Amino acid sequence: MNTECANADDLNGAASEAFRQEPDHRVSTSFPGLGEATGARVLAEIGDDRGRFADARGLKAFAGSAPVTRASGRSICVIHRHVKNNRLAAVGFVWAFAAIPRPGPINDHYDRRRTQGDRHAAALRNLFNRLLGQLYHCLRTGQTYEESKAFPGSAHPVEPTAA
Repeated sequence: MNTECANADDLNGAASEAFRQEPDHRVSTSFPGLGEATGARVLAEIGDDRGRFADARGLKAFAGSAPVTRASGRSICVIHRHVKNNRLAAVGFVWAFAAIPRPGPINDHYDRRRTQGDRHAAALRNLFNRLLGQLYHCLRTGQTYEESKAFPGSAHPVEPTAA
């Protein structure tokens, strides 16, 4: 059992080191709730080809965070997407869940969705959808995450951090 634990620790260390060498490491870890393990998984599932998705909507659909609207002449039904990349959807759920405990615009967004009637999973999926769109933009432009730009007009003033 000790050998397996040591092997798992070695593998975790190697994966962390490989993720730190990734060109998008700085961008992905600037997002709240996106640490080394979740950041590595998100980048691995998105892939290296930045032209793979024409826009953020394509990435959101691939991840399963974008809702599906089914409309007929009499009714409109909005449901969550069943056909998706399940690994990216699962890590997105963890990412959104890890981002909400700290007070700020992300927590406010989650609370607002809950107040509007979303259940926990739907509110997390909506938050993941928003964060994924912002990650797409940051990966395309090479910018790091800035809460003031991601959630303009939020009730929480964001103080600049010293670099």
